[in-house]
Amino acid sequence: MDPDDQIMQGPGERRVAEAAERIVAEGRPRLHRTWTSLVATSLLGGIDVGVGVMTLLFVRHETGSELLAGLAFSVGLIALLLGHSELFTEGFLVPVATVIAGAATWLDLVRMWGTVLVMNLLGGWVFMWLVMQAYPDLHRTAAASGAKFVDGGYTLGTFCLAVLGGGVITLMTRMHHGSESMTGKIIASVTTAFVLAGLGLWHSVLDSLIAFAGLHTGETSYGYLDWLRWLAWAVLGNIVGGLLLTTALRLIRSAPVLKDSDAESGAEQHAGATRTG
Repeated sequence: MDPDDQIMQGPGERRVAEAAERIVAEGRPRLHRTWTSLVATSLLGGIDVGVGVMTLLFVRHETGSELLAGLAFSVGLIALLLGHSELFTEGFLVPVATVIAGAATWLDLVRMWGTVLVMNLLGGWVFMWLVMQAYPDLHRTAAASGAKFVDGGYTLGTFCLAVLGGGVITLMTRMHHGSESMTGKIIASVTTAFVLAGLGLWHSVLDSLIAFAGLHTGETSYGYLDWLRWLAWAVLGNIVGGLLLTTALRLIRSAPVLKDSDAESGAEQHAGATRTG
């Protein structure tokens, strides 16, 4: 028996293997969606996160508690889960594993990342405009909350906040695929929201929507160029955290399954080419 096969015999490792297989099975259609489907699900992702940000701002305004506001933000992550929409930082584990397994290309991954990020931001920008017009009492809280991130500076500390943010949100994706229980997945979403928003970690989409809320008030110390510079810093940190803290180690542990998937994908492509020939 091959050493890798022996390793995968334990019950814990079998669950890891099953989760890896589910990841590849989910990632293949996600990376090969039509442009229309990708744009629509990504816009919805921005709106779903916007619902969470609206709730976060309300709770922060009424209680002044960062921890309670973070817990309230879980509404957004639960909406993402149950609504099957797309969030940029959820694209670190499943799509990358799918590419490594040979079921998609790196160009497919770049296409997905770019489209999801832009559409998340666009959908969130529109939603937060609606929120700020509907609830003017939130203006001061929104402006102060946005400044906390955009005016946070470009230091090792803020970069680490972005790295941690990317790692935590990717951990949520990993937990979702490690459980077949919807209750377990919802618990993972709630705890992730608490850690991500309650502890003030930097997340490129979540915190951009908070910044947009402030910008819509016209009362901020920052502008759109300041936000763009901040966004680049946050995206870089999120990618580093998502890929290195969670995805890379997960791929190493699931290497035997992904290797088998790669071989199967290659065989299918070869068979298709033979039939075509």
